[in-house]
Amino acid sequence: MTPEAGLSRDAMLGGRLQVWQPRTGYRAATDPVLLAAFVPARGAERVLDLGCGAGTAGLCLARRVPGIELHGLEIQPAYADLARRNARENAIAMTVHEGDLRAMPAALRALDFDHVLLNPPYHGAGAATPARDAGRDAAHREGAAGLAEWIATGVRRLRPGGTITIIQRSARLGEILAAVEKGCGAVEVLPLAARADRPVGRILVRARKARRTALVLHYPLTLHKGNAHLRDGNDYTERAEAVLRDMKELAIGGILPNAR
Repeated sequence: MTPEAGLSRDAMLGGRLQVWQPRTGYRAATDPVLLAAFVPARGAERVLDLGCGAGTAGLCLARRVPGIELHGLEIQPAYADLARRNARENAIAMTVHEGDLRAMPAALRALDFDHVLLNPPYHGAGAATPARDAGRDAAHREGAAGLAEWIATGVRRLRPGGTITIIQRSARLGEILAAVEKGCGAVEVLPLAARADRPVGRILVRARKARRTALVLHYPLTLHKGNAHLRDGNDYTERAEAVLRDMKELAIGGILPNAR
């Protein structure tokens, strides 16, 4: 486990969730919050956070939707321990399984899920300069399993009609669509733009297993006001603020009024 001095405790969802994470390793920012907000879960449904890290995405979802049965899979033991600690200290029930998605623990393989969410590594095995911190590098760079295998693994864990929700770089949209369309339909894509008039850098993709309706491309979510950062402090757009601070759900046509 990372020494206590090497951790920070960070507020998410406007302080409704407190998350311990390494100061120099992989650190959750807005991506897991946005990912959780795009998952259409309801109470009593079973959810898997695939590659859960310190548990941030799944715990954000559980804070917004009380009563879900939350599971996480994490290959790095130190991060799995942090996920358990974060769940415990936030009084959220979460079962964290340690293991590789290519050799899942038997207890996890025995389950199926209403929803799977994943924030897989953004870079391929040979892409980008390796990070100095091994945990951070493992979170950002694919190992033996590529993006298509991450998605296929998630789809296999779904019940018919269940959803898989993914956040990734927009450059990999083609790979994502090719992978999800092998077992899913009803695909929705929500582009994420840092600012107005900027290229879309990230995307949220959601699909339903064993469904065959047409793809929906949503109007982009712009995260920050204006075309440039002009002052210190928060400059999130009203729509982004509602998700990141006020715990709203991202849904078709905008944000549903269900913050608690």
